[in-house]
Formats: sequence, C-alpha cells, structure tokens
Amino acid sequence: MAKDRPEYIQLDTSDDVTSVRDRLSFHRGNRVLLIWPEDGTVLTRKLDLVLTQREAMRRSIRLALVTHDPQVIQHAQELNISTFETIGSSERAKWRRGRSKVFTTRWQKPKDEPIPDDLKEVASRIYAEESAIAARWRIARRIGMTVLLLAMVIGLTYVFLPGATVVIVPAQSRLEANANIVAEPGASGVDLENRIIPSTRISVEVSDSGTTETTGILEQGEAPATGSVVFINLTDNPVTIPAGTIVVTSAGLPIQFQTTQAVELAGGQGLQIEVPIEALSTSSGAGGNVESGVINTVSGPLAQVVSVRNLAPTTGGTLRQQKAVTVDDQVRLLTSLRQQLQSRAYLEMQSSLNDSQCLVIQTIRIAEERSDWMTFSAEPDQVADTLSLTMRAVVDARAFEERLGQQIIYAQLSAQVQEGQFIRPETLQYATCADIAIGAADPNTGRLELTMNGSGVVSSQVNLEAIRNTIAGRTIEDAVAYLVSEYQLQPGIPPQITVTPDWFGTLPLIPLRITVVAGEIPA
Repeated sequence: MAKDRPEYIQLDTSDDVTSVRDRLSFHRGNRVLLIWPEDGTVLTRKLDLVLTQREAMRRSIRLALVTHDPQVIQHAQELNISTFETIGSSERAKWRRGRSKVFTTRWQKPKDEPIPDDLKEVASRIYAEESAIAARWRIARRIGMTVLLLAMVIGLTYVFLPGATVVIVPAQSRLEANANIVAEPGASGVDLENRIIPSTRISVEVSDSGTTETTGILEQGEAPATGSVVFINLTDNPVTIPAGTIVVTSAGLPIQFQTTQAVELAGGQGLQIEVPIEALSTSSGAGGNVESGVINTVSGPLAQVVSVRNLAPTTGGTLRQQKAVTVDDQVRLLTSLRQQLQSRAYLEMQSSLNDSQCLVIQTIRIAEERSDWMTFSAEPDQVADTLSLTMRAVVDARAFEERLGQQIIYAQLSAQVQEGQFIRPETLQYATCADIAIGAADPNTGRLELTMNGSGVVSSQVNLEAIRNTIAGRTIEDAVAYLVSEYQLQPGIPPQITVTPDWFGTLPLIPLRITVVAGEIPA
C-alpha cells in the first residue's frame, strides 16, 4: 500500500554520521531506506551504524540499507539491520527490527575486546583496565549503596506504611428537663428567666351544613268522622240551612262538624229536619267520633232560630301520626353543627401554621355567629322527617411557637451540664405538639399554661487532635492506659485500637496516619 512505501535517503561519499542523523529527523515514524553511493562508500565503522540506528529508534524509524559494501553488511547483520542489493528487493522482502538495546554497559562489555583508537573522537571517555583494588572498591560501594537504599526503604515503610484507628466512647448520660411555660398574648419574645413565650390568635370564617332526624309527633286526621244531626225550628217561619253550616260539641275540647247538604226547615216551632254532617279537618280523625247528644251548638246567626242535636254517635274518623320538628331538634342540630364548624376551622388553621407553631385545641371556639347566618329547613311543629341547617361562623383559637418553648427546655438542660461536658445536639429530643400538656387555657384572653419536657445526651469533651498527637508512636497497651487515665470514658467500654498491618506492634509515628473516633454507647 502507498502508506507502507519507505522513504529513500540517497547517501553521498561526503556524508557522515552527523549529516545522516540530521536527515533522519525529517522522517519520524516512517520506514527509511538508506541507499549507499555506487562509487565509494560511507559509514564503514560499526560505531557509525550504531549511532545511526540509535537515532532511528529514538524517532521510531524502521531502518534498512541498500549497499554492496561487505564491511557495512557485516556490521548491519550484527545489529540486526536488513540489507538489500537493490531498491526493488527492499520493497518485496520483510525488514528486520533493529536491536532494542544497541549499547551494553561498561561492565557487560568483554574485557578482551580492544577499544579502537578511532573511537576517541566520538566516545565520551576512554576505557581503561580497572585494577583489583578499584574493582573491590566498586563492589564495596555498590553493596554500601544497596544497604543504604534498603535502610531508607525500611525507614520510610516504618514511618508511612502503618495506619491506626482509635475508637473511644466518652462518658455519657441522658439529662431530662420539665418546664411550666406561660404563653401570653402580649409577650414580644421568649423570656427564659420567667419562662414566658408569646401566644398568637388565629381566626378563620367557615361555613357548613348538617341534617338530623326530627323527633316530634303530630296527629292528623286521615278520614273524617260522619253522622247526622237534627235541626229544630225555634220560630214560626221556615228556615234555610245551607250546606257547610257549622255545629259544635259543647263538652270538653270543642269539635266542629259541618253539614254536607242544604235543607229547608218548615216554619213552626218544634218542627225538625235531619241533615248529614262530617267532622272538619281540624277535628278529623278519631277525635271526630263523638257520642250521641254531644253536638248541641249551632255557630253563626242560625243559632237564634234553630237548635241542634245528634241523635246517634258519629263514626268512621281515623288519625295518622307524622314526624314533626321540635325546638329540641333545632337546638341539637345547632350544637352538632357548631362542633363541625370548629373541626373544619381546626383543619384550616393547621394548614396555615408554620412547622414550629402549635395550635391549642382547647382554645378553639366560635367567636361570632348571627341569626342571619343560620337557615333552618323547617320551624317547630312543622311536619318533616328531617331537619337541615346551613350556617357560617367566625372561629378563632390560640397558637404558640414550639421552638421558643424548646429554647426554655434547652436552657434548663444546659444548667445541668458540668464543666468538661457538652450536650450532643443530635441527641436532643423535645415533646411534640401532641405531647405538650395544656393546663389552664383562657380562650378570651389567650393566656395559656403549658408543660413541656425534653432530654439530651451529655458527653465528656475530648480533644481528638490532641489524642492523635499524644499517642503517636506508642505501643497499643501504653496508648490504652494513657486514654483510660487521662480522659473520662464510658465505664465498661475500653478504647479500641486497630493497627494496620496487624503485625505492626506500635501506633504510627506520624499523627496523620491515626484516625481517632468518638463513638456512641452501643444500643
């Protein structure tokens, strides 16, 4: 392929190692074919080819030669460089790879190989046969350097290889505190000394409706009683008795009846006529069934000219009982709906609070309600199976900042902490809103009496940096004894020291290789 074709460098009899190496600098990474001149020769010394091959390897060049010079061919074979008679044969044959190491050290070179004088101009030094004393000193220096290097490696390993982890559990105990706190509506902030925090009024307007079954009973006539009466003329003139003439009983609760047809009573005192009647709606039902002789009164102007009697009882009247509204039904429904409004208001208030506010359920009350905000579906004594009420009201309650109460609890816990101890913040626990005891709560003034509690773990203070610096380089037993004697540790839990590698008997000399951890009491 075109990219595998070698680059050609035609040599001239005037070329030397320096010029050839310069010309190789333009062919990095390629295959280069050095072509010897037809007349004369160049680079006949082995050193010339060595230096040329060295430059070619430095520039990643695969080298081959086209030459007829037997001396150059011999040197090239010794250096594993391909040689060809013609350019064409170089393109068909496979090129050798030159030796990767073209020089040996002065100690590897055979002592019986002479160093040619012609190398003096390019060699960095002239080798001389070393004496026996020089050889012994050379070996001694090499042994000394080896021992020194080994000592340095051992020393650095001793200093930097070891690592250690030290776990200590400082002395710990749990503190508890209770506080009686007053939430005042006029307070501006937390008063730690007097245990006062502010309370806040929260107000919402809510509406709702409710329904209840009625408990009243009304009796109404289902079928009216019927019968007949006899009208008696008290005058000498005829009397017209129209239909619907009212006649009434006179004993007990008056019961009214009416005539069901018009009649003409002939003139003359004592003359009679019988007329059918039925009980009116107000007297319908079983109450219209009366005995004979009790219907004896005529209502209206006819009472001056006629009298009336029922010669037989009236019969057929029946009563029907129906549910009706009572005043108690309205009171009961109103009380229930007020509770519903307060529950609805509680949910709305809760959604408006921030995470730190606590709503006091005992202070929820209806602050305002009006008669025009209430609508009943029926009034007392009206027939109805159910009674409904729709109303709205303004409901308010009192809330306080839970975090302000926690500040008072924390102050009480801090007062119990002794010198050399501290409260671990992650162990603090406070009563939640649901667990806070509410004492006296005045919904009108907004003054609340609360009882809050909290607890936290108090731990001995330890300087981890100082521990790390102090125990560096000590044995494990010495370090444990030091920690137990100098620090307040949890009884029954000794320090745990782990050294890596585990065969290393002491803690690292460098404090940075020691990790000190303040642990917790196992659960």
